[in-house]
Amino acid sequence: MNKDSVILGVDPGFSVTGYSILKQDSSKVYLIDCGYLKMKSTDSLSKRVGIFFNFFQAKINTLSVTQVSLETSFLGRNAQTFLKLGFLRGILYLLADQHNLELREFAPREIKSAVTGFGGASKDQVANMVLRMFPKLAQIGKIERSDVSDALAIGICGIWQSNNILHKLNNK
Repeated sequence: MNKDSVILGVDPGFSVTGYSILKQDSSKVYLIDCGYLKMKSTDSLSKRVGIFFNFFQAKINTLSVTQVSLETSFLGRNAQTFLKLGFLRGILYLLADQHNLELREFAPREIKSAVTGFGGASKDQVANMVLRMFPKLAQIGKIERSDVSDALAIGICGIWQSNNILHKLNNK
């Protein structure tokens, strides 16, 4: 991990996408930005993909992102939703390639463990821990807040995992 790393954590969704941007210098982690991108369900799929691309392209450019963190995808009950979320994930892979960013994926258990210390933590336990770390998150609407807290958890995992890798490399 670079001396000053800027990590974009993303919880993609076609209705609401949560994001977080965390910066780490040599000693501290700072929350630079977090929020959500809300897209209209009445817009075409191609329009929403374009909106998603433009939104994250702008975030990467203006905030000097160095790494993208995502949760590994899993096939839920709806294969169509899984497939469509793949489009958004593909956009993030494309942006990572275009901007020469490191992209890391983390399993849900890794994220839960990084944030709560327990890989089997519930979604509410993760959200409560993130809310304790970032109290301003309480100002975001409840529905959107879960997407933002997930994105923050993904970003936190990205920072802590990178620190663990760096620590291992430095101790060889």
